[in-house]
Amino acid sequence: MKPPPFEYHAPASVDEACRLLGTLEDAKVLAGGQSLVPLLNFRLARPAHLVDINRIPDLARIYERDGGFAVQALARQADIEDSELVARVCPLLASAVRLVAHRVIRNRGTVCGSLAHADPASELPAVLLALGGRVTARSTRGDRVIAAADLFTSVMQTALTPDELLVEAWFPASPKQSAIAEESRRHGDFALAGAVRAGDRLALFGVAMTPVLADPKDPTRGLQPSGDLEASPAFRLHLVRVLTERVFAA
Repeated sequence: MKPPPFEYHAPASVDEACRLLGTLEDAKVLAGGQSLVPLLNFRLARPAHLVDINRIPDLARIYERDGGFAVQALARQADIEDSELVARVCPLLASAVRLVAHRVIRNRGTVCGSLAHADPASELPAVLLALGGRVTARSTRGDRVIAAADLFTSVMQTALTPDELLVEAWFPASPKQSAIAEESRRHGDFALAGAVRAGDRLALFGVAMTPVLADPKDPTRGLQPSGDLEASPAFRLHLVRVLTERVFAA
C-alpha cells in the first residue's frame, strides 16, 4: 500500500526541527520509522507534514550521566543491544531490547521513537516506568523534562505536545534484582502481557492502555485488560500473575 500524500521536511539541526514542529500544522516526526511507516502505508496515520530528523548530526549518542545513562533520539535499539555501557549500567534494558521484534527492525528502530509511540504492549516504555526514568522534550520554548510516570497518558498517547521533539531519554542504573518476562504467540510479536521488575518495583505492559506500576503482592488489583483474538481478559490476568512470579524469582 502507499501512504497518503504529505510534505517532506529534512531539518539539519534540532533547532530547525523544533521550528518546523512549532509552525507546521499536523506534523509527525520520522526517526526509525518502524512504527510510523506501517501506519502511513495502511493509512491509519495521515499527517500533512513529515519531519525527518535522520540528517541531524550528533543526535545518536548513548552516554553515562547522573548515575545512569542517556539515549539520544537517533540511537537505534540495536545500539543499545550492542552497548557495553548499557550492559554494565542497566542490564535490564539490554535484556528488554532483545525482546523487541527482530534484529532487522532494531537496526532502524529507535529507543526514543518507541517511547514516543507509546504502544501499551511495548517493552521499553515499561522499562522506563519501572526504573523511574525520564525524557527530555525540546521545543522553541526550551527544554521540558517529563518523568516516566507522567509521560504515558493513553493508548499511543503521551504528554508530548505537537511542537515538542523528544531529544533524549534517561535511564537510571538498574538494581541488581531486575528482570523482564513476557508472553507472546511468536518470538518478536507484541506481548500478550509482560512484567518488568526493578528492585521492589513492578511495571506491567500489554494489559492496560499504558504501562502501569503494580503491587508485586497483588499485581492484578484494579487491572481490567481488554480481550481480543489473541487473548481473553481472564487469560491476560493469569499471565500477569505467572509473569510476576517469574520476574521476582529470577
